[in-house]
Amino acid sequence: MDSAIIIGVGQFGAHIARRMSELKCEVMAIDVNEDRINEILPYVTHAQIGDSTNPEFMRALGVGNYDVCIVTIGNSFQTSLETTALVKELGSKMVVSRAANDVQMKFLLRNGADDVIYPEKQTAMRVATKYASKTILDYIEMDSSIAIYEMKVPKDWNSKTIMQLDIRKKFNVNIIAVKRDAHLMVPSADMVMTSDDIALVIGERKNIQKCFKV
Repeated sequence: MDSAIIIGVGQFGAHIARRMSELKCEVMAIDVNEDRINEILPYVTHAQIGDSTNPEFMRALGVGNYDVCIVTIGNSFQTSLETTALVKELGSKMVVSRAANDVQMKFLLRNGADDVIYPEKQTAMRVATKYASKTILDYIEMDSSIAIYEMKVPKDWNSKTIMQLDIRKKFNVNIIAVKRDAHLMVPSADMVMTSDDIALVIGERKNIQKCFKV
């Protein structure tokens, strides 16, 4: 994405706005709170104080000219829902809205959101999975069944090549990277694993759990 409009720059929205700016995106930040706008202004391309449910105000900003519109309003679901519907009506190409629960997610998707972010649930899933086993170092959910895991390599993998392990055939799990001595490498089939390695693997969660016995 080359340009984004972030509506609601509380802590969550501000993190998104700053990161997108770091990634060289043109970022417009909008919030009704003047203090929040003053805080984010040095980090974004443009910032405006205003009501995101006001059609005249939003139309004047040209929301349809941005590649993505991210609605991160967290203190009022009614405002978030109205804003989501409005920016879609005004021609936003991609609308991403924040939800706090499953019911909100369904309403947002029915009223203009192309995608929904669910930070509390996603963070809870990641933390629970990461700390449920000493073998799991990190976890990124891709969809309802596929995930990327950062895993400590089992001891019985020591001195075996990736081809010999053949976890793709046995478990339908792919090793996409190996971290060794703090260096991340794209592995080849003849790469010999060590018990100190860390593997980044992708696959269905149930298959990864079988593969690593977690």
